[in-house]
Amino acid sequence: VQLQASGGGLVQAGGSLRLSCAASSGGTFSSYVMGWFRQAPGKEREFVVSISRSGGSTNYADYVKGRFTISRDNAKNTVYLQMNSLKPEDTAVYYCAANGGSRSWTRVRPSEYDYWGQGTQVTVSS
Repeated sequence: VQLQASGGGLVQAGGSLRLSCAASSGGTFSSYVMGWFRQAPGKEREFVVSISRSGGSTNYADYVKGRFTISRDNAKNTVYLQMNSLKPEDTAVYYCAANGGSRSWTRVRPSEYDYWGQGTQVTVSS
């Protein structure tokens, strides 16, 4: 499956952004657990949130819980990340990823995901 992330940009602290990740070619989108990761300069890629195949279950990292919301529309082959109350420390390249080999939506390691989008830059100014 090919993933295309979009929606990043520059926003002031306290602002909001909505990221999208569209899937195309290869497999059935609803068969993939989807996740969002981020990577800041000089840091390792870190888990942000994941969502089950149906969209009924989610798993958030503590540092985004209550501020970010993941959702998916299987009819549109798209997963979304609504980011509210953004902080400068949220600045990073955000990547969407797909896990096709497991039903578990609690996968948090990048190595557990099979397919990756190209990333979209999110910059939060103070």
